[in-house]
Amino acid sequence: MKTKFPLVKKLFLKLSPPSLKDNTAEIDRLKKQVKIELGLESLALPFILIPDWVAALRAAEYRVTATVALTPPLPALIELEAGDTTRRNFGLAVDLGTTRMAYQLWDLAQGKLLAEISAENPQTRFGADILTRIHYADRPERLQELQACVISEINDVLLKLVREYNLSSQEVFALTLAGNTTMTHLFLGLNPASLCREPYIPILNTIEPLTAHDLNLRLHPRAVIYCFPNVGSYLGGDVLAGILHSRLHRQEALSLLVDVGTNAEVVFGNSEWLIGCAGAAGPALEGGVAQMGMVADDGAIEKVRIDPETKALSYSLIGQGPPKGICGSGLIDLTAELFMAGLLDIRGKFDLKTPTDRWIKLDGQPAYLLVPSEETATHLPIFLTQVDLDILLRSKAAMYTILTTLVQSVGYALNDIEKFFVAGAFGNHIDPRRAIILGLLPDLPLERYLPLGNTSLKGAAEVLLDYQALEEVKKIAEKITYLEMNVNQDFMNRFSAARFIPHTDPSLFPSVKRPEN
Repeated sequence: MKTKFPLVKKLFLKLSPPSLKDNTAEIDRLKKQVKIELGLESLALPFILIPDWVAALRAAEYRVTATVALTPPLPALIELEAGDTTRRNFGLAVDLGTTRMAYQLWDLAQGKLLAEISAENPQTRFGADILTRIHYADRPERLQELQACVISEINDVLLKLVREYNLSSQEVFALTLAGNTTMTHLFLGLNPASLCREPYIPILNTIEPLTAHDLNLRLHPRAVIYCFPNVGSYLGGDVLAGILHSRLHRQEALSLLVDVGTNAEVVFGNSEWLIGCAGAAGPALEGGVAQMGMVADDGAIEKVRIDPETKALSYSLIGQGPPKGICGSGLIDLTAELFMAGLLDIRGKFDLKTPTDRWIKLDGQPAYLLVPSEETATHLPIFLTQVDLDILLRSKAAMYTILTTLVQSVGYALNDIEKFFVAGAFGNHIDPRRAIILGLLPDLPLERYLPLGNTSLKGAAEVLLDYQALEEVKKIAEKITYLEMNVNQDFMNRFSAARFIPHTDPSLFPSVKRPEN
């Protein structure tokens, strides 16, 4: 087993100076010592910097710190500094989400997390969803615009972080990034048009490591930029990062990972095989489609309860202060609770015959009042409309159908899933029991559901901290069979049945008892 090193490793070297008894060339002397200490067979270095580095070696009396990028196919020496600077080695992990971007700043010398922050993806001003951005990028200048705004955002965040921790951006030697296939293409300035047209093929799946200079990122110019590979048009590096973090590829038990963002990405399998797919189930489940919906952030209603007898409602928020809106987990809770309280029928339609003081009318149409205007941060009421419900039920039907189609494609049933990993903000806040009542998740014992948080970001950080994870990610990507849902007839056949609460076939949800009318 190789020693665990970060993606970029710093070594303090005390080289013996050249002499008549040891006339090894200076650069060869440097390379030889680095290879010995890191157990490398070969090592590249930038030819253009040889004169400068030889001068640096001599000036420092051969006491230098070598910075080595342990990236395939050939590790490379990327910096040489006088003296011992081994403690000044930092890296940035990035989750490039369609809606939000998340970052972790790491001290690679100590393996210590310094900061974690998130912010809106600036590309949202060009379109909230992937398809809108793909169409916007159909001209070279627009593609460049989409790329530049993300690069600028990363640079701004990095500048903020290094100032806060009294670092120099030149001390950041690595950036790892995980995103879906479209987001990765846009980050690299590659036209994603082929992703949404038959035969739904990316320009490339495997991305060789780049440098900060290649992408105008304001790290050290020769800093390593590693993008997780894609598997298919809608199954990207964020999922591979999730598999890496969850260890799905090492499980003996049949396991499933679902990451709900703008799309729902799903992988099923174990240590012997993996099959994955993706589908457009995410936006409503994130709360991004409902009129009063919002992402899972401060002020979002995340949990709802309705007393089935009195119809009295209670809720809890993310963070402090008055509510601003409702996130995906809150929407799922609310819909499930309305159903169990007899305020929704199995078609997901309001049952106005059941009395409650929360029925209101908006533009002549019925709605359910969650929070009156005088109690909200925006001084606007928070409510649920029939249109919101219809969109949510289509999304939940898509989600359940994706799961069913994927699992049954390899001869299993949903009940065979022994570990169900739920990733993303969706996984952090969702109540599995309410999701089962709604028919969003299969009716499994609750202990099988394992929330993991932002696995895309956590997986990106794992590569920063251990270069051997690069080979593991490569093997995961090679192992996955990708199922294209865009042309899957089984998916379309099952979709309509899944639009009911919890399903048209109640035997699939034995633990869900319909309310008595």
